[in-house]
Amino acid sequence: MNWTDERVETLRKLWAEGLSASQIAAQLGGVSRNAVIGKVHRLKLSSRGRATAAPARQKKAVQPATTVKAPARPAAAPAPAQPRILTPSIGATALQAQFDAEPMARQYLRPTEDVVVPISRRLQLIQLTERTCKWPNGDPLTEEFHFCGNESGETGPYCKYHAKIAFQPAAERRRAR
Repeated sequence: MNWTDERVETLRKLWAEGLSASQIAAQLGGVSRNAVIGKVHRLKLSSRGRATAAPARQKKAVQPATTVKAPARPAAAPAPAQPRILTPSIGATALQAQFDAEPMARQYLRPTEDVVVPISRRLQLIQLTERTCKWPNGDPLTEEFHFCGNESGETGPYCKYHAKIAFQPAAERRRAR
């Protein structure tokens, strides 16, 4: 389909009346909505108001920063001395994170009962068998790298101590999250 002078004039008239690109394409026939949009762009027709003009939104008035007390904290953590200052969120800062204090690492301590750290036999890779613990120790790129080498039994590739580290019970993994 070629754009004749007559069709271009019809396009300009319908565009000025506020019809959508789909409506113009249907009236012209033989052209797609995208073809109409492309031709409007190439003709550099001014963008016009919507056919059903939506009411103009008013900008929110910028309010001064408000002071809000931080929420109550558990007894274990001390409450911050300064109140938290919240600034109004505008534009791209609407989802910006605001933090009360420096993050603190949580410490999870395992029970110390029945924990015996085995003395490593310091085996090399070629010395490992089906019944030796294959827990790696050290940096593999150094000569001091070795494997635990203690008895692993029938249950898996590690001794009892390293199996406890490698395979945590499901309940303990949920608590760690």
